[in-house]
Amino acid sequence: MPYNSNIHHRRSIRLKGYDYTQQGAYFVTICTHQRNCLFGEIVDGEIKLNTNGEIARGSWLSIPRYFKNVELDEFVIMPNHLHGIIIIES
Repeated sequence: MPYNSNIHHRRSIRLKGYDYTQQGAYFVTICTHQRNCLFGEIVDGEIKLNTNGEIARGSWLSIPRYFKNVELDEFVIMPNHLHGIIIIES
């Protein structure tokens, strides 16, 4: 069932009052719409990225070009989501 804000009341997991622009390391998860497998498929236990997956990978890796105070750490792309660590420096 698709997410409907009138039916589902998703609780924010963000810490109230916390400034997420301050320096630190942040673990980020980005999901595809309706968790559709848009980035590729798992073959023999490993991700095989399709064109969309390669675009997602390139977009992730380009983040520091747009934000000079941001550094990337480890990340992994799965068929329907991406996990990564973003480090914001002062």
